[in-house]
Amino acid sequence: MVQTVRISLDRDNLDEEGRRFAKPPIAKPTFLNSVPKCGTHLIRNIVRMFVQPEQQYDQQFLQHAILLSHRAAFDPKQPKLSWGHLFFSDIAAVLLRDVNHIVLVRDPYDWVLARTRFFLSEQFNGNLNHIKNGAAGVNEVMNLMIFGALDKAPSLADIFNFNGVAWMGTGAHVMRYEEIIKNLKAIDTPAAEVFFRDLICTKAGVTEWPQDWKERVLIGSDRKHSGTAREHLRHDIEVPEVLPEVQKRLVDYHAPGLRQILGYF
Repeated sequence: MVQTVRISLDRDNLDEEGRRFAKPPIAKPTFLNSVPKCGTHLIRNIVRMFVQPEQQYDQQFLQHAILLSHRAAFDPKQPKLSWGHLFFSDIAAVLLRDVNHIVLVRDPYDWVLARTRFFLSEQFNGNLNHIKNGAAGVNEVMNLMIFGALDKAPSLADIFNFNGVAWMGTGAHVMRYEEIIKNLKAIDTPAAEVFFRDLICTKAGVTEWPQDWKERVLIGSDRKHSGTAREHLRHDIEVPEVLPEVQKRLVDYHAPGLRQILGYF
């Protein structure tokens, strides 16, 4: 499961943009968790627009290897909003027991494409750099994203099982990336307000729902603030818009029942 990578990203200016909005203190720690490549920056940036910068635990992107060094992120006496990729474990289960915990997932079919684009991009640096720039064909790279690379990158099933599925049935709120996108596209509808109010107030624990919620959501969801948004990833190989049928069948073979348990049919 362990993979060491370096991601080259520029710091955003959302804290500066968000200071003009009134933000009541959050009363309970909140952790935004996600399966990698499932919209981490999107949900983080939206929620940040409702939480004071002073209550954002931005020292580290939290992961299992460093979790015990950052227990302060979950201290109920000093509530913070934090984020990361944290797979289910005994340590995480204990530390997150009394935390507002959101886990973001994505359709595994689209995840394969997103992970392929990322691994082939200039922003990704790791032990699979040798597959870039046409050294491996795009179909081969997609298969690597599904089945993993021995001793170098975990498989789709391992990532989704430990980062997503294993959190189901606990105190975590499991959300689908596609639901956020659907409501962003329908931002002017009553249904979108219901959705985002549930995300911000019920799931993330923000105590007041502001009248300017829509402006905050639109600023936070602006893709210019996400260094890993698709249009910001630079790579030399064309990746399909839709996962090919063969790779869809490989996903279903490799992780049978995964899409169903996540709510994708």
